[in-house]
Amino acid sequence: MPEPDPISSPRHATLRRFWQIFRLLALLSIVIAAIAVFIVARGESGLHVHMLVATALGVGLTVLLGTGLMTLVFLSSSGGHDEDAARGPREDDHQ
Repeated sequence: MPEPDPISSPRHATLRRFWQIFRLLALLSIVIAAIAVFIVARGESGLHVHMLVATALGVGLTVLLGTGLMTLVFLSSSGGHDEDAARGPREDDHQ
């Protein structure tokens, strides 16, 4: 008789969900960085390659950082961790 699949822990499920979302956000940041490089390159004729690389890295990493942190906020909120932190210290913690 086959054994049933083991139930994954909530921590592993949350990590798996984060990495799924993060992969999509990495793709989004690459697309946005490419659009930013295109806009910068279209604007000036005497442009150096260094400016395009700096634009791509700056925009791409900024978008990735911002969306990654917001993903962590939403996953933390859905996991119930915010309610534990909002309660504050208990009376028996002061002793």
